[in-house]
Amino acid sequence: MYLGQEYVIFPNWAIIHFTENNGMAFGMELAGYYGKLMLSLFRVFAIAGLGYYLYWLVKHKQPQLYIYCIAMVFAGAFGNIIDSAFYGIIFNDSYNQVATLFPPEGGYAPFLFGRVVDMFYFPIVQGHFPQWFPLWGGEDFIFFRPVFNFADFSITVGVSLIVLNQRKFFAESSPETIAENKKLPQEENEIKTN
Repeated sequence: MYLGQEYVIFPNWAIIHFTENNGMAFGMELAGYYGKLMLSLFRVFAIAGLGYYLYWLVKHKQPQLYIYCIAMVFAGAFGNIIDSAFYGIIFNDSYNQVATLFPPEGGYAPFLFGRVVDMFYFPIVQGHFPQWFPLWGGEDFIFFRPVFNFADFSITVGVSLIVLNQRKFFAESSPETIAENKKLPQEENEIKTN
């Protein structure tokens, strides 16, 4: 596919839309050479940290669902850094053409400077804001506007599950649970003496 090419799966609802993201989520980016380098290095260190944390969770037998959530975030982040690190090396530019795998002249970017490929687009609801609406009055709106990939989906699901289950996952560190755990040994001693 070339940049901007689309395959409509379900009209105005589900579209495969080929795009390349130079930065991070929702197209935000740190400008220039050093901005891209800092972003790529941050991703590498974040993935290393997540990998170690995942290892620690498994080793200490933490809740299974929490391990799965962190694994989803890790896998998504790892997939995106692979795109960013290698896509620019193995493909040429896809502007107005289908990209070539291993072009003789080399790729479009050096290691860690490639773009992440996004392709899923779900413009579920489209319309116009009324004129009286603050800030965006009279403008078009689309929900859900971002184009994303499977790695982004994996990160989003993992983080969403962590947020929805935070009380269950982090109950041991809450003040109430710590207080209950401190009371338990005293109560056991009272039962034994009675």
